[in-house]
Amino acid sequence: MTTGLLTDKVIFITGASRGIGAAAAHLFAAEGAAVVLAARGIEALEKIVAEIRADGGVADAVQLDLADSASVRTAVDRAHELHGRLDGAFNNAAAIQSRPGPLDTTSDADIEEQFAVNFRAHWTAMNAEAALMRRGTGGAIVNTSSIGSRRANPALPAYGAMKRALNSLTETAAVTWAADRIRVNGITPGGTATEMIDTWEAATPGVVDMITSSSPLRRMAEPREIAELAAWLLSDRASIVTGAIIPADGGAGA
Repeated sequence: MTTGLLTDKVIFITGASRGIGAAAAHLFAAEGAAVVLAARGIEALEKIVAEIRADGGVADAVQLDLADSASVRTAVDRAHELHGRLDGAFNNAAAIQSRPGPLDTTSDADIEEQFAVNFRAHWTAMNAEAALMRRGTGGAIVNTSSIGSRRANPALPAYGAMKRALNSLTETAAVTWAADRIRVNGITPGGTATEMIDTWEAATPGVVDMITSSSPLRRMAEPREIAELAAWLLSDRASIVTGAIIPADGGAGA
C-alpha cells in the first residue's frame, strides 16, 4: 500500500539498476516521486524506467561511473536538466571488495577501489546534490552505509573502513548544511538479499548462513524493507531527523 509519501518530489538514486536501489526506484515512484535513476548498467536501468512508466510513474535513466567524479557530477546535474530542481537523493551504490579476506591479504587495488566508489563518489555526489538543493527550498540526502561500518569487519576491512568514513561524512554534512535546510542521514543495513550478498557467498561459502544466524529475526532483509526506511527519511514526515545513522539490521547490531 502506498500513501503518496513522496508526492511531487524529484529524487536521484544511485545504484538503481538492482538490489536496494531498484527496489527504491519502484517504491519512490509509487509514492509519487519523479525518479532519476543512475547506475553503470544502462540497459538494466532502462528496463526499470519502462516498468515505472508502464505503472504511470515518472522515471528517467542516466549512466554513472562512480569511480569517475566527472561522471558523478554529470549524473546529478541530469536531474536538474530534467526537472529544474532536486528535492532528494538516495546515494545507495557501492562496491564489495573483489577479494574478501583479512587486512594483510587486502590488495592496494581493492583499497583504491573502495575509496573511489564507497567514499569519494559519495563525497562528490553529496556536494553536487546539495548545490542543486540550495537553489530551491532545501532537500534531503540519504546514504547507504553498512552494519559493517559499526564494528570490526575482518572479512571486509577496506569496505568497512570506507563505510565508517561515510558515516562520519554523513554526520558532518548534516551539521554543515542544516542552515541550508538540507537534511542528511545514513542507513546501516545488515544482511540484505541482494546480488552483492550472492557475490560474497560465492567467494566465501557459508556467509548467508552466518548472516542469517546472527540476526535475532533469523532472516535477511528484503531490498524493499531498506527502501522503505530511505523513503521515510526523504519525506517531510522525517523533517526533524538529520545527522542520524539508523540501523536496519534485524537487531543484529543490538
